[in-house]
Amino acid sequence: MSRRVERHETGVIRTVLLPASLAFWCFLLLAVRTGAADPGSAKIKVLIIDGVSNHNWKLNTKLLRGLLEPTGLFDVAVSTSPPAADAPGWDTWRPKFSDYDVVLQTYNDIKAGPQWPGEVKKSFVTYVQQGGGVFIYHSGNNAFPKWPEYNDIIGLGWRPVSYGTALQMSADGTITRLPPGQGRGTGHAPRGEVLVHTLGDHPIHQGLPAAWKSPMLEVYYDARGAANNVQVISYGQDPKYKEFWPLEWTVTYGQGRVYASSFGHVWSDESETKQPVDLLAADEQVLIVRAIQWLAKRPITIDVPQDFPTADRTSIRANIPLPN
Repeated sequence: MSRRVERHETGVIRTVLLPASLAFWCFLLLAVRTGAADPGSAKIKVLIIDGVSNHNWKLNTKLLRGLLEPTGLFDVAVSTSPPAADAPGWDTWRPKFSDYDVVLQTYNDIKAGPQWPGEVKKSFVTYVQQGGGVFIYHSGNNAFPKWPEYNDIIGLGWRPVSYGTALQMSADGTITRLPPGQGRGTGHAPRGEVLVHTLGDHPIHQGLPAAWKSPMLEVYYDARGAANNVQVISYGQDPKYKEFWPLEWTVTYGQGRVYASSFGHVWSDESETKQPVDLLAADEQVLIVRAIQWLAKRPITIDVPQDFPTADRTSIRANIPLPN
């Protein structure tokens, strides 16, 4: 499998229709089969940005590569930043965003972590404006609260009550815009089983059930931001306050497409052997691949697998085979 790596030196209910390992490999074989329908189609070039996070970013990157690379649909590269503000390498860390169809952003400076250099910020904004695709992966929406363009790009993020607009949902999908100062700062209850409700008819959800159970999600309540050009495409109920909030949303920024969600939590208590249930969930695996295809402005070629969850049951697969 061809792969480029840009890395600086410093830097539940279990219900499965198929045996978990068989379900995983059937999904991969399906991806290869459907992706190969057009022999002239090039692989989607994906750049994972990591290096700083309050989550287990090293494991997260391995899991994402282990999920994406075997499909044959993606050429995955990684750009890892220096680990701290005073670490060497910031003067040369310059991800070439424009070389890629989709940037998968996992970097998170939430605990006073280092900021991206101004040149990198400018390059990132230009990339999105000119048509690039960006996957704001889980805690990536916690990042950079003082970077105005980033707040516009992500639409909603982990922000204090004084910052920006929150989009609260009703049970039927009606959206109420909460202005700054109304409601709470962003938070979440412990992860747990959530009934995901789709909203609208987004291509990422083509053929999926209108609602399904995901086994281990964080529902962000009062996610806030500029909330411009935001389309909420799924939502769920927060177990703490019993309110409904967005789970997935898309943003249009210039000519670019952005997808963000609270799926994909990888924490310090998880490992290569004890992999996070979030990423072993059949729904999450399907959504990641489909979202990247949509961000790259390619056809959605991944069909609905037989083990996709329903409104009555979750679906958890076997461990993801990890790259070396």
